[in-house]
Amino acid sequence: MTTIVRAIDVGYGYTKYVMGQDGDVIRCAHYPSLAYPSTRDPASTLGADRRRTVAIPIGELFYEVGPDVLLAADSFRAAQIHDKYIDTPEYLALARGALRLMKVEHIDVLVVGLPVALYVTQKAKLEKLMTGTHDLGAGKTVQVHKALAMAQPNGALIDYATQHDRVMAMEQEFSLVIDPGARTFDWLVARGMKLSPKRSHSVNRGVIDILQMIADDISQEIGQPYTQLEVIDQALRRCKAVPIFQQAYSLARMRPVVDSVARQAVGAMLRRVGESYDVQNVILVGGGAYLFKKAVKDAFSRHRVLEVKEPLYANLRGYQIAGMAVMQSGKAGQGGEL
Repeated sequence: MTTIVRAIDVGYGYTKYVMGQDGDVIRCAHYPSLAYPSTRDPASTLGADRRRTVAIPIGELFYEVGPDVLLAADSFRAAQIHDKYIDTPEYLALARGALRLMKVEHIDVLVVGLPVALYVTQKAKLEKLMTGTHDLGAGKTVQVHKALAMAQPNGALIDYATQHDRVMAMEQEFSLVIDPGARTFDWLVARGMKLSPKRSHSVNRGVIDILQMIADDISQEIGQPYTQLEVIDQALRRCKAVPIFQQAYSLARMRPVVDSVARQAVGAMLRRVGESYDVQNVILVGGGAYLFKKAVKDAFSRHRVLEVKEPLYANLRGYQIAGMAVMQSGKAGQGGEL
């Protein structure tokens, strides 16, 4: 039987997953971390207009997830994962949706991630949740033989060191990995690949805080609630205006708000990290890196802030690399840890 290693990173904004690996190339994909519940499989009513989603059965409900999940929207937002995180049916639906889209029947090692603040308390629980047989709907199942959980920025550190062929060189170096996500702002201090837990943490100050503040401002401008956070996110990424009632709403005047939220998150990190004299590598990753880059560079003006290609997938690629290393070392069959 072919040995299969896969990775999933269920974030508050996007669920990222590994589709496969061709040599050193790790093929990744993602979809919004939104799950729409219904009492029956939506595929049975869509006919020819089938959207790119899957329906995952959990309890008495089906949760629709996938790349086209926004097409399943009604006038209310879908359920998003929140601070309870792995205890929610939405989390399990998003993870199993990724498993179904991988199109494999078994996985020898599945690597998943947790925010730094939840890592110590939730690691064993998440590994247990993801191990075993998963019902993926439509008569499909997947058997996960072993699940391993990592602190999310640890994946990015492995990815950076591997991309730049510096795994051995960084063994005695302190690195700070900064990972702004949709809901949490995570950071990790490590020597080599080993975590320094007292200097690592996360705070609930992420991209969604920025998007919501802008949405509130738009609501005041137009005189009614505005809730399309995804539209604001795309406009910020592309430096475009937000189209509202056939008019262009400029985001330029909101830049001070963006910078203010970013500075708050970076300030919380600095208090935990302490003096940065010993930090040789400051690495910025994550889907929200584009909004926090200025605040990070201002805080570390005497460092060169390092980045990776496709920062959205940095954690995920590191998980996959770590999973492959565990598989190749034979630890997977011995209960070894990352």
